Amino acid sequence: MKKVSSRNGNPHLSKSPTGIQGLDEITSGGFPKGRTTLICGSAGCGKTLLAIEFLVRGAREFNEPGVFVAFEETNKELTENVISLGFDLEELARQKKIVVDHVHLERSEIEETGEYDLEGLFIRIGHAISTIGAKRVVLDTIESLFSGFSNPLILRAELRRLFRWLKEKGVTTVITGERGDGTLTRQGLEEYVSDCVIILDHRVTEQTSTRRIRVVKYRGSTHGTNEYPFLIDETGFSVIPITSVGLTYEAATGRIPSGVDDLDQMLGGKGYFVGSSILVSGTAGTGKSSLAAHFSESVCRRGEKVLYFSLEESPSQVIRNMGSIGISLAPAMKTGLLMFHAMRPTFCGLEMHLTTMHRMVEAFNPSVVIVDPINSFLTGNNELEAKSMSMRLIDYLKARKITALFTSLTTGGSQLERTDIFISSLIDTWILLRDIELGGERNRGIYILKSRGMAHSNQIREFLLTDHGIKLRDVYVGMEGVLTGSARQAQEAREREDSIKRSLEIDGRKNAILRKRQVMEARIAAIKAEFEAEEAESLKILATDQDKIDNIDKERAEMAKSRKAGFEPSLENKS
Repeated sequence: MKKVSSRNGNPHLSKSPTGIQGLDEITSGGFPKGRTTLICGSAGCGKTLLAIEFLVRGAREFNEPGVFVAFEETNKELTENVISLGFDLEELARQKKIVVDHVHLERSEIEETGEYDLEGLFIRIGHAISTIGAKRVVLDTIESLFSGFSNPLILRAELRRLFRWLKEKGVTTVITGERGDGTLTRQGLEEYVSDCVIILDHRVTEQTSTRRIRVVKYRGSTHGTNEYPFLIDETGFSVIPITSVGLTYEAATGRIPSGVDDLDQMLGGKGYFVGSSILVSGTAGTGKSSLAAHFSESVCRRGEKVLYFSLEESPSQVIRNMGSIGISLAPAMKTGLLMFHAMRPTFCGLEMHLTTMHRMVEAFNPSVVIVDPINSFLTGNNELEAKSMSMRLIDYLKARKITALFTSLTTGGSQLERTDIFISSLIDTWILLRDIELGGERNRGIYILKSRGMAHSNQIREFLLTDHGIKLRDVYVGMEGVLTGSARQAQEAREREDSIKRSLEIDGRKNAILRKRQVMEARIAAIKAEFEAEEAESLKILATDQDKIDNIDKERAEMAKSRKAGFEPSLENKS
């Protein structure tokens, strides 16, 4: 017995899990245990399959044997119809886990003790329950009983008694009914099946079929109230709720190279965050797939797996086209590191695509997923469905820490900084490729519109597809903005010519200055030599004159001495 938490409704309400992907989530645990659930819908929407899978999974996974009472299909027909889904009813019957009982709609079969009495049906169901100890019971298309009675009011009273009786037995009951005109069922069964009512719908929009499920009511429990897409494929019934993945995943801090070194430098030098979502958008021919292929090759070269969903080209075409720019994907396919899945978006509905992607991711366990291009899922007026599908895919990959790269084609003339599928707000790194028209040429430019959690370049770089892969040229800004292609080459040539001219002018001026310096230095040297000569001559004259003066003084002194000019008189003469 399964108790649901208080946040899922009544904490004492027991539930029988269906085991069906997504359905237990939107019903917060399954169908009400020991009570009745009504499944209604138009023909072909999957009512019988949902009911039989509820029994089969109960018997296989939860050890709860079940009884299936069919009012339209025979045992053989039902067994053959579900064997393709892997449900072997004959084997389960031999194991006494399931009893399938077909009730013929003959009055003799259903009226045994009175004109309007279902006692015979009570006995048959009771016997089947006691034979295998059933915990689950399905009454498939019970409304067919109304065709065998002339008084439906009495039959309704009998059905109410039947449902009360089943509740007293403690079995979890599922009944199916055809959708009515303005009512949930043709015979108004929803009026007295008040515990849980589920509607299945199969609609076709823009030539694409989609199945939806909605829980109309669930007494005593909270539940998902939206319409949820569901699928019926080779594995059975599956529901993928929009809210199936909460925003509780952890953000990784590791980085993964983009495969283009120059682009890694624009992303802070390390590339993308592991487990992040990357969008590469641009007009046709700008190189979106080439960038995705570069990333794929780089990841596989490190020994990690890549799952590549190609929605427009075959794997062979992708490999051939990428080989023209030096990207070799074939070796990675041979070693099993790269897996392609190519399918037209119009082949099936969005939910089938999403389920296929989920199953392939779970089976292949890749490190990187490529979807090229994601806006191919847009057909007609399904923008809301495509966005919902993309959001669930992104959340699913983030929860598994898988790095996802999506390409998106931007139609010519539309605003570049938007996507047709409106998922830009969900993207961590958005790289935009654009055409730059100048001088009669169209060249490619690349810039990072956003990259959450990291510093990134704000420059527009020229984007080249060469024989050796993608190359980014340094940003080149001229008077008219960013220059690319031949305009850039012409401008570079003009600038080289101007640079040479300026260099020659500078050299000429330097030489003229040098010559002037040499003339000036020669003049200075001549003046200096003349000065030194005059200085030497003057010094010589000064020396000669000084010698003459010295000789005159000497001669005077000698003459004075000879004349005794310095004789001092005696004392007698002084007296």
